[in-house]
Amino acid sequence: MLTAITYQLVKSVNNSLRLQQQVRTKFILKRKYEPPLHKINQKPRLMRGRHHIYELVEDTGVTKPKNIDVVLKTFVEGVGDKGDVLSLKPTFAYNKLLLPGLAAYKTEESIAKYAKKIEEKVEAKHSSPYAQRTVNMLERLVLAVVMNKDHPWIIKPWHVRASLRKAGYICKEECITLPKESIEGPDLTKENKEFYCTITINNVETARLKCRIHHWSTDPSERLPYVTEHWKIPAEPLFGIAEPTENAQP
Repeated sequence: MLTAITYQLVKSVNNSLRLQQQVRTKFILKRKYEPPLHKINQKPRLMRGRHHIYELVEDTGVTKPKNIDVVLKTFVEGVGDKGDVLSLKPTFAYNKLLLPGLAAYKTEESIAKYAKKIEEKVEAKHSSPYAQRTVNMLERLVLAVVMNKDHPWIIKPWHVRASLRKAGYICKEECITLPKESIEGPDLTKENKEFYCTITINNVETARLKCRIHHWSTDPSERLPYVTEHWKIPAEPLFGIAEPTENAQP
């Protein structure tokens, strides 16, 4: 008996909650045929069936929602810095910024409250919204630096720049800092060994880029065997002890 009463109580509560759910649908219509007018203080004339034919003007369920203006409370990677006023899509603004407490709705009070002070502008930690994301991508990368197997060479910044371009990254030579030790070749004992270089981004951020030497020959008979997914294979450091890094990717 008690179980049946509990079941009915839960069912009634669920029904009441279901009735309270708000349906956010709205259709804007207009009459296809205007109804007849009537004189003042007289009974309105009856409408015919054609007066109940409507044309759809707008369906708000399929209309693209307007962007939301928000003010960032702190630096958000890939979005902006503290005090930036942004116009974003509602779904992204709600789920990624407003609910986690990283932003507030745009008002005069919020703009004044979260505006960056002069001291904060001087001590800026990020040069752009995407700088930290670029640092993370470079530090997860294992860059193959392809060098000639038949002719002598010394690794210069332009070698790393060319290898980065092949991997999809555009970088100036001035932003690349190589190790102090000179790397010369060809030397097959250095094949697939690692060394690190520093990439400077906007003269503010720095990223430690892991590089691996690979010898290449124009003569097909002199080429080394191809290694698939070389970045997943552990490699020895070229100088001293290897530095700890996160999970690598090509």
